[in-house]
Amino acid sequence: MRTETPPTVRLEDYRPSDHLIDRVELDVRLDPHDTRVTATLALRPNPAGRAGAPLVLDGDDLTLLALELDGQAPALDAVRADASGLTLHRPPQRPFTLRIETRLDPTANTRLMGLYRSNGVYCTQCEADGFRRITYFLDRPDVLSVYTTRIEAEREAAPVLLGNGNPVEAGTVPGTDRHYAVWHDPLPKPAYLFALVGGRLDRVAKPFTTMEGRAVEIAVYVEPGKADRAAYALDAVERSMAWDETAFGRAYDLDLFNVVAVSDFNMGAMENKGLNIFNDKYVLASPETATDGDYAAIEAIIAHEYFHNWSGNRVTCRDWFQLCLKEGLTVFRDQEFSSDMRSRAVHRIAEVRNLRARQFPEDAGPLAHPVRPKQYAEINNFYTATVYEKGAEIVRMLRTLIGETAFRAGMDRYFADNDGTAATVEDFLNAFAAVTGRDLSRFAEWYERPGTPRVAVSGTYDPAARTYRLAFRQTRPGAGADAPPLVIPIGLGLVGPDGPLDGPLGTPFAERVEDGVFVLETAEDAVTFENVTVEPVPSLFRAFSAPVRVESPLDDAARLTLLRHDPDSFNRWEAAQRIALGLMTAQVRGETAGDAGADDFVVALGAFLDAEALRDPAFAAQVLALPSEGDLADEIGTEIDPDAIFAARRDLRRRLGTGLRERLLSLREALAEPEGTPFSPDAAAAGRRALRNAALDLIATADPEAGTALAQAQIAQATNMTDRLAGLAALALLPGEAREAALSAFAERYASEPLVLDKWFAIQAMIPEDGTVARIRRLQGHPAFANTNPNRVRSLVGSFSLANPTQFNRADGAGYALVAETVLALDGTNPQVAARLMTAFGPWRRLEPVRRAAAETALRRIAATPGLSRDVTDIGTRSLAG
Repeated sequence: MRTETPPTVRLEDYRPSDHLIDRVELDVRLDPHDTRVTATLALRPNPAGRAGAPLVLDGDDLTLLALELDGQAPALDAVRADASGLTLHRPPQRPFTLRIETRLDPTANTRLMGLYRSNGVYCTQCEADGFRRITYFLDRPDVLSVYTTRIEAEREAAPVLLGNGNPVEAGTVPGTDRHYAVWHDPLPKPAYLFALVGGRLDRVAKPFTTMEGRAVEIAVYVEPGKADRAAYALDAVERSMAWDETAFGRAYDLDLFNVVAVSDFNMGAMENKGLNIFNDKYVLASPETATDGDYAAIEAIIAHEYFHNWSGNRVTCRDWFQLCLKEGLTVFRDQEFSSDMRSRAVHRIAEVRNLRARQFPEDAGPLAHPVRPKQYAEINNFYTATVYEKGAEIVRMLRTLIGETAFRAGMDRYFADNDGTAATVEDFLNAFAAVTGRDLSRFAEWYERPGTPRVAVSGTYDPAARTYRLAFRQTRPGAGADAPPLVIPIGLGLVGPDGPLDGPLGTPFAERVEDGVFVLETAEDAVTFENVTVEPVPSLFRAFSAPVRVESPLDDAARLTLLRHDPDSFNRWEAAQRIALGLMTAQVRGETAGDAGADDFVVALGAFLDAEALRDPAFAAQVLALPSEGDLADEIGTEIDPDAIFAARRDLRRRLGTGLRERLLSLREALAEPEGTPFSPDAAAAGRRALRNAALDLIATADPEAGTALAQAQIAQATNMTDRLAGLAALALLPGEAREAALSAFAERYASEPLVLDKWFAIQAMIPEDGTVARIRRLQGHPAFANTNPNRVRSLVGSFSLANPTQFNRADGAGYALVAETVLALDGTNPQVAARLMTAFGPWRRLEPVRRAAAETALRRIAATPGLSRDVTDIGTRSLAG
């Protein structure tokens, strides 16, 4: 494990590699503890590099067994090699071959980077810099090579041998119980996209014919006995392939597309060329074990990794500073896919909920960084919501600015111009500039600076002139006085007391609003609507047209008008969210409630449910779901008291549950599926379940006795995991014997189902009670819990730190101490997971003084521990310095 102080890598210091590797031939002889890797590299000097420069290959915890240069052992003084690298001081100034043999211990590789074993299955994870844990290499994304890989293993232990590309040969090793397979990937790729798998796996498959007529076999490999849970993932691959052809004109380019599910994985999945490796939680699904949320996540993540075939693989990133080029763009693509597969309006709300819950706080804390960072110490710590989710929002804004037709033309141009290369953000934007003739240099500023912009809006109505003027002012917290203003697309409309005002000629219009979008390009600007016959309510940032914080003068009466009449679903939902935030914020601050008051809000929601609940249950469930405790903390901003926030949110939920009780009970009956109805994970069925379970949550909060009875009945009658888990989650918030009995019964029923037990761990970790820290410590000793499995750790300690604000932020520091102990326990075995856990401390400076001091104590305890990994050192240093 790398424990040295991490060097700072800077974007401005980028220079091309001094050498290139055209071809890589790998011979990997798998063994649990003594794997041998022979790499034959065809190298040459890079004309764009430094002439005569030494060849410096990356390594990490490697054991070198043999080295040959053009078939000969190099002189001892010509080479320096250790576990962390190999340098050839005077490489030939012509094409040459280097043959390197290394030895690995996959079983001991608890970092889950490079080559390791998961439940007896050999697999790899090489992004960002894991390939250097397999062999010495130019482990950087701008060195693209053609790979041929021979994989050998005991046939009994690993009957399935998979690699990148297409299979070209297979056979037995004479005189042994071993066999081999040879795979060739004809398309050049960087080392981070290398993959291999070997093990005992079941397979499900189906054919697919691309729009170009290529016959492709799609296959999903899972642990033995779980093939019946792979059908939905297989279907998602097929739908992703077809959608990418239609939406972006991108066809698949190999004969096989393989997905492999493994139990131990640090990430969600990895887009290795032709061989995607997944955390099994994002592949395995059945009605008995997976919730509607699991099905949606499988669909989205399968699509995300497949879409990387073009936005990440065929066109990769020049350096890791360009990570958003593949991840932000591909998140945008998978979000569009999911929106087409499900409800676009509901999915957009979910996207914004996620952005506000994860990225906005990141932007406001010590770990803030631009979408394209300017420097890093440990690249693994920059796989963040800023790179992924905010990166996707930038792509979406670009489409809003130039229109869908020009956007598609720009994407085509980008892929055509950069196919087979390692590109930059500039290459991406240049493609759109080329097809539109627009100067996008100002828009590029979105990539360069951290922080969430603020846009203040004011409106003035002149009844005599029948005009309505909207004034905008943008600011960027933390940006210097000389920072240029951003280009911000603002989706706009006007709503009157009886419905929308924007429409055909004769209704309000403004010259600078095109297709419902006004572009704010200066620090201050205004737009005037003419022919406005009644005082309107502005509908601002429709569909969340830019990732900004909006400061609006709207009162609750105006927001209720939007909730009733706005044709933009996002802003209808946003209106309800803002009313709820105002009510809860007033309680936390001890102020008088807003104009509408809680009673008026209940009445308005009742009318909304009467009109909308049965027509669109999924949307109604989103409207009923109050802003989270994190949203409320973000609204308050400083001197945060999580207990006061929890109380305010609980009280409003109780008020809604009491005031809407009869409607909620009626909806639960109306939306119940007739007995014998087969389970379907489709959007309509999932929406009905979502609203029924939102109703259960509010009823149980308002009336624990009735809630207990409803939850127990739902658990007993449930025919799917969504309803069973929702019942258990409702009971988990109601202390007493019924809760503990239900938790015990659930654990007994699913004792052999690790992914289901993860849900059980998570539900208990989120209980907002003083005994939860002690409960978690007990659960860490549960037979099903293992610190070596990232899913177990994230489900228990991750859920606690990120989704239980009152207990993680306990005033006595016990929550911080628990997470700090877990971070230190993990750091020696899996520093990447340890560092991710540590990011929960991000908002610590915004807490009230007692909690702030306790959080700082825990952070300093971690930082002062000798021998920390680079991953944890980096997070600790930035958290304390911010």
